[in-house]
Amino acid sequence: MSADTVMRPTAVLGRPPGRWQRANKATLAMLGVGVALFLGFGIAAPNFLTFTNLSNLATQVAITLIVAVAMTFVISTGQIDLSVGSILAFTATCTAEMLQAGWDSSVVIVVALLAGLFWGAVNGWLSAYQKIPPFIVTLATMSVVRGLAQLWTKGFSVPIDARLFVAKLGDASFLGLSALAWIALATVAVGAVLLSKLPFGSYVNGIGAQEESVRRAGVNTARIKMITLMLTGVAAGIAGLLTAARLGSGSANSGQGFELTVIAAVVLGGTNLFGGRGTVLGTVIGALITGVIANGLNLLGVSPFLTPIVTGLVLLAAIWLNLRGRAMADLFAHLTGRS
Repeated sequence: MSADTVMRPTAVLGRPPGRWQRANKATLAMLGVGVALFLGFGIAAPNFLTFTNLSNLATQVAITLIVAVAMTFVISTGQIDLSVGSILAFTATCTAEMLQAGWDSSVVIVVALLAGLFWGAVNGWLSAYQKIPPFIVTLATMSVVRGLAQLWTKGFSVPIDARLFVAKLGDASFLGLSALAWIALATVAVGAVLLSKLPFGSYVNGIGAQEESVRRAGVNTARIKMITLMLTGVAAGIAGLLTAARLGSGSANSGQGFELTVIAAVVLGGTNLFGGRGTVLGTVIGALITGVIANGLNLLGVSPFLTPIVTGLVLLAAIWLNLRGRAMADLFAHLTGRS
């Protein structure tokens, strides 16, 4: 038996899925929600649809999207990573501290990425090879990593000299979009190819759906699961570097609640919270929804303290749809006669 055999169950059934089955109904539904929110805020807030605000929205969403693309792989395998906000804070403070100490920007960028990779590898090794549930592992590292950042900085923000390359990166733009937005778009492109066009993506979804079958096909499932957590570590490292660049300082308090926003973006987009189905395009839609909510409420003058409440409620609704979506989709397909 080959790995490809496990990845193509429809071939065994002898009947290819119809267009309705192939479509990700949750993603399509969230696309509709996103369009409705976009139009609604466009009507309620005259400044919402201006180029300046939309460019600003792209920048606001960029850091979330970079990590959410990586989180799509983690959740698709049936895991979770709660430590991304803390890794972001750790790499942001590392970046600022090293730049203040006179390190070259190119070295600082490499070290920041390696720091993210290290914490991702720690999460992956403990959960995939030591069989500790990833929820527990990443909950622990969430506390440890942020604690280290706070111990290092003693709770103070560390400023970055505006003349340095990293600081200039935070303000750079091209064709009306910030450098952060372009980096996010590149991340989306790489993630989409990796998940939908390469065997790695098939293994990721296969592990989330039927891990034992994938393992029996000769795939090292522990290694795949560890790699996905390393991806979120690197992505959070990039996010920390870009956060420091954008704000002009590094703080151990950065990224508070960031993991909720990232997970919300992934689940809102239609990735199954329990694994087996991931969609990078859906994650883009989910990240835009979270960004549009925050941006639109801000333009309407609503208290910023309301934003996490709205995000949490939307996430709860998305999880409910995740649980009920299959039954609802089957019922709709039956009523409409689609196959």
